[in-house]
Amino acid sequence: MSGAVGRGRPRTTPNAVIADRAYATGPVREHLRSRGIKAVIPEKKDSAAARLRKGSAGGRPPALDAEKYKRRNVVERGFALTKQWCGLATRYDKLAITYRAAVVLSACIVWTKV
Repeated sequence: MSGAVGRGRPRTTPNAVIADRAYATGPVREHLRSRGIKAVIPEKKDSAAARLRKGSAGGRPPALDAEKYKRRNVVERGFALTKQWCGLATRYDKLAITYRAAVVLSACIVWTKV
């Protein structure tokens, strides 16, 4: 069965994780750093203000690759298009093959509009 998802974690590690400000917490960044994954997550405004209030003891701001973060919206728009199909958004199909067919059909329709 080709393309089947197996048990366990993936065999490869991503180069970077692109996320929104909700994931800008220390434990998330620390976990990604421990696995050697670059975090492309903007700093929360309140965290930046707290860091600045501490002065030099606050440390440096976390790095942000702005060009990579700008491309994040492509994935968000793809999910928004998919959610317009009520059957996909609510997952009414009982069989995985039927759900997969709906995903492929919606992708084909979106692709033909482009």
